[in-house]
Amino acid sequence: MNENRKATIADVAREAGVSTATAGRVLGGYGYSSGEKRDLVLKAAEMLGYQPNQLARSLITGQTRTIGFVAGDIQSPFFAKILRGVSDVLDTQGFGLLITNSDEAVDGEVHSIRLLMEKQIDGLIISPCDTEGAKHLKKLAQTTPMVLIDRQVAGLDVDSVGVDNAGAAELCVRNLIDTGHERIGMVAELHSGPWKDVGSFVHMVRARGGEAGPMYPSWQRFMGYIRAHDAAGLPLDLSLIARVNSYSIEDTKIAAKQLLRQPNGPTVLFTTDGLMTEGTMAAIFETGLQMPEDISLIAFDDLDWMSFVRPGIDSIAQPRRKMGETAARMLIERIAGNDGPPRREMLPVRHNERGSVRDIRNARR
Repeated sequence: MNENRKATIADVAREAGVSTATAGRVLGGYGYSSGEKRDLVLKAAEMLGYQPNQLARSLITGQTRTIGFVAGDIQSPFFAKILRGVSDVLDTQGFGLLITNSDEAVDGEVHSIRLLMEKQIDGLIISPCDTEGAKHLKKLAQTTPMVLIDRQVAGLDVDSVGVDNAGAAELCVRNLIDTGHERIGMVAELHSGPWKDVGSFVHMVRARGGEAGPMYPSWQRFMGYIRAHDAAGLPLDLSLIARVNSYSIEDTKIAAKQLLRQPNGPTVLFTTDGLMTEGTMAAIFETGLQMPEDISLIAFDDLDWMSFVRPGIDSIAQPRRKMGETAARMLIERIAGNDGPPRREMLPVRHNERGSVRDIRNARR
């Protein structure tokens, strides 16, 4: 055979001494072939360096065995760990993975999905930009298996994976209150939503008894912050909320500095994600404050560097890799024909104590 030509099923069949149909059944994984013939075909395929034509196979099966993933920000460590989990599961099941980036913009998300659909993906895992409308996702879900990760969309009844953001944040803030902190600052990316300001959001949360529909994780964590104050009977001081209007380390640093320079500022800062923590850390360093003596810090999302600095950073760790694994398994089940009701997997978080939060109550004693 010409060394520059790829081996075909016909070549494998000729080498193995079987029919083309038999070689096709063995290499395609369908139908029945005796053990002896199967061994002959596989040996011939290996010797010839045969590679299956996935495009031709997809025309027969109607599947490409390829999954699409749309990340909000592919540079974020949050998505890196999730993608590791997705990839691990897909590899064991013989699926490929195509990754795109939305940059947390609906137009970017629509464009990314269009690119993936042109590649004839079998299913989609996505962290949606829009938790309220998302008409493009609702339309796509009618024909394409889909799993939402980290976020949900109002009125979109598909499988989803995440954590109890509000509950985890509430427990975190309650623990801070129990250690004597009464002025708890919060640094959060709260740039979008149907609320004109944080005050109207607080009113909405209280009016609904501390519950609300699908919303961005940062808003959910703010909701937990509110619930913890109300449960403890601690007045809510909105001057302690640093609302960052863009997903930017530099903007976060500026907002955190303003918070730290208040005459009667916070004794502890609660940051709502990894990027907010990085910007806040920069603000603490540049203002010359020491942790936890001058300011305490606890972060939602655990990053690798948090255990290397001194003191280590207290954090709420999401099981990001497990989230990716769970989403991938759920999607493969849907592709295989599972038509049961939509599932919502809520995975547990882990609280890491590393020394960045000062116990004020014990210090007073």
